[in-house]
Amino acid sequence: MKKVFFIAITLFFVVSAHAADVKIGFVDMNRALNESDRGIKAVGVLEGMVQAKQSAIADKESKIKELDMEIAKQSSVLNPQAIKEKQNERDKLTKQYQRMVQDSQDEVKKKQDEFMSEIVNDIRLTVSDIAREKGYTAIFEKFSAGLVYFAEKEDLTDLVIKKFNSASKKAAPAKK
Repeated sequence: MKKVFFIAITLFFVVSAHAADVKIGFVDMNRALNESDRGIKAVGVLEGMVQAKQSAIADKESKIKELDMEIAKQSSVLNPQAIKEKQNERDKLTKQYQRMVQDSQDEVKKKQDEFMSEIVNDIRLTVSDIAREKGYTAIFEKFSAGLVYFAEKEDLTDLVIKKFNSASKKAAPAKK
């Protein structure tokens, strides 16, 4: 609420002071992130990471199921001590499985946050460049500013994606 109030007051003073000079735009940062080449590439990397981790998790899960079946089949012929050892082994595998799942989720989340932070910061720099080049007074994030209405013609997302992709392609050879 404070954010919306601050934006409203700021806009009021900016419009009052320079009514003819005010130029405001909007950017859908989620769309820019998801549709930019780097954003699409990051999603692909994350999906590959998730698939590799799911495969390892599925292997551990199948070992637990095999042990469950083994315990069920042999429970009538094994002595109580052997059954207890099998159950302890199952408990150990279950704890490893749970730890593996949690570690995998944490690793993917950390990588996702790293990718998003880096890309969003670079997109913001692109937005700043566009604002200076095109003479914008202010450019807001389309959905986080609490805006109820905006003119579609002031949506700069397509321009941001295009310029960001172009800048990323130019910078890519320098990183290698």
